[in-house]
Amino acid sequence: MMPIALTGSIGMGKSTVARMFERAGVPVFDADAEVRRLQAPGGELVDAIARRFPSSVQEGAVDREALSALVLGKPEELAALEAIVHLAVHQARTRFILDHGDAPALLFDIPLLFETGGEGAFDKVIVVSAPADVQRQRVLSRPGMTADKLDALLARQMPDEDKRARADFVIDTSGSFEETARQVEHILACLGLSAGE
Repeated sequence: MMPIALTGSIGMGKSTVARMFERAGVPVFDADAEVRRLQAPGGELVDAIARRFPSSVQEGAVDREALSALVLGKPEELAALEAIVHLAVHQARTRFILDHGDAPALLFDIPLLFETGGEGAFDKVIVVSAPADVQRQRVLSRPGMTADKLDALLARQMPDEDKRARADFVIDTSGSFEETARQVEHILACLGLSAGE
């Protein structure tokens, strides 16, 4: 089995690219989606987060906006949250690997791959990239996003050019959907993974 990491800064198109790999038959583990599941009503992290950040839990679920406000720009608070979240995500990732043990490749969508030093666990790293102006336009169109919030998020992320330099493959998502799909198909071919395999 070939473990492949998919990463890139906010607004670069990771989710779109991950869906393309999934449609080609490559199982995808989405770390952000897993965190949302763990923080939803009945999620395994709700109680632990409620103990550390009581005001962030409303009606049995984590209010992600409230939690973000509590940790943004506060390294100690962010580290406390990450300590709670990372173990649970690691356990979920282990279950995912076991559940897909017969797949020729697995794709792991990990936004902060380089920032957490996790790239060594993967055979290949794919970075999704777009010009900075395209990125800002995409992210600022999201509900609840502000320029200050975006700048704070980008400050935590490795610069895009550094990520591209460390990648095995780079997918430029600034063009059309079809252009992005062609790049995904090229990577699948390079890795010996044909669509639907």
